[in-house]
Amino acid sequence: MDNATLKIALDTMWVLITGFMVFFMNLGFAMVESGLCRAKNAVNILTKNFIVFAVSTLAYWVAGFGLMYGDGNPLVGLQGILFASGADNSPATADAYAGVYSALSWTGVPFWAKFFFQLVFCGTAATIVSGAVAERIKFLSFIAFSFVLAIFVYPLIGHWIWGGGWLASLGAFDFAGSSVVHSVGGWSALAGILLLGPRIGKYKADGKPKPIYGHNMGMATLGVLVLWFGWFGFNPGSTMAANPAAIAHIAMTTNLAAAMATLTATLTSWYIQKKPDLSMIMNGALAGLVAVTAPCAFISVPSSAIIGAVAGIIVVLAVIGFDKLQIDDPVGALSVHLVNGVFGTLAVGLFADKVIAGEIGTDSSALRNGFFVDGSLGQLGAQALTVVAVAAFVFLSALIIWAVIKATMGIRVTKEEELAGLDIGEHGMEAYSGFQIFTNI
Repeated sequence: MDNATLKIALDTMWVLITGFMVFFMNLGFAMVESGLCRAKNAVNILTKNFIVFAVSTLAYWVAGFGLMYGDGNPLVGLQGILFASGADNSPATADAYAGVYSALSWTGVPFWAKFFFQLVFCGTAATIVSGAVAERIKFLSFIAFSFVLAIFVYPLIGHWIWGGGWLASLGAFDFAGSSVVHSVGGWSALAGILLLGPRIGKYKADGKPKPIYGHNMGMATLGVLVLWFGWFGFNPGSTMAANPAAIAHIAMTTNLAAAMATLTATLTSWYIQKKPDLSMIMNGALAGLVAVTAPCAFISVPSSAIIGAVAGIIVVLAVIGFDKLQIDDPVGALSVHLVNGVFGTLAVGLFADKVIAGEIGTDSSALRNGFFVDGSLGQLGAQALTVVAVAAFVFLSALIIWAVIKATMGIRVTKEEELAGLDIGEHGMEAYSGFQIFTNI
């Protein structure tokens, strides 16, 4: 085996293994969301997390991948749209996929390895919505929204940033998806929450929030640890090549940000709520992971610590803030994925360091230094534009999609179903058969 063939083999193994790790994050999301919600809705939440990846797979294969990575114009891919196929492309050539999927020609692994790795990211974006709309959404309506998100909304944002689209041409960077994955999921979830309204009993007559506790904090904790583990595929895997220096650096920045966010979320929760809230601590870890996802390959290790520390503080403040606004998010998905997706995108413009990016071998030719590195505003401007563009397109698109679904098939279960639990009303079964489940709220 010559060196070129060996490199392709090693790169392919790395891309697939990390893709499998990102797929495994579906388990983490299922455990977190079901654990943080009530027992009477556990089957419904588990089912949503199970089916969303299947729906995303179909949608992304049929058209999503082509719209995202197909050659086209600055707004959308126009090649390889229907039923993605790489049968005629050779991974051994430097210009592999040129003329069809040129935006992915920089890494020489086989086509289906590239497709699978990008697919699991699409599935993650769709899964984010599940927890935010939990405990009151119709199962079929969620499936319908997930399909449209995966086949249209997510791919277009992906094309703008990762597929050689207009934001990429303006110098926007998002290494592993603070905007492409997490903000897309977050803005989509916010639109759904606003049309759904809060759960019955969540807010008192005076507007103050009433705590609705999760039924299994052990399951939720295990889920967060699964997600933390999966993030070592999410971020380092986005090298899409077995580059030792880059993988090691990104693993370190990813882990340190999560650790710092866990600590600052603990302290912030302890200070505000007078007790260290486990759900806040767990969301702190996830917030740090989301925030470092965009800049992880472009920043120093100390910068990742700062990003994580800030993320842990703002996620607690965001959870409290959304509750005051009566925006009912059962699992804190908006605070984790939306708020810190925005922060992580901006963090590239604040902390990016061309020297570090170059030293570890990531593509830094168009990257500009962040504001805290040399005082320049160019990269920060590109990142701020990305935040605005993603917010405007995704939120408005999602609002329209949710509104159409609401008008045609409805999006919320009946009051009786919600009070009794979606497990019985939507699925005809219980997660804990034989146990007494309280359904007063």
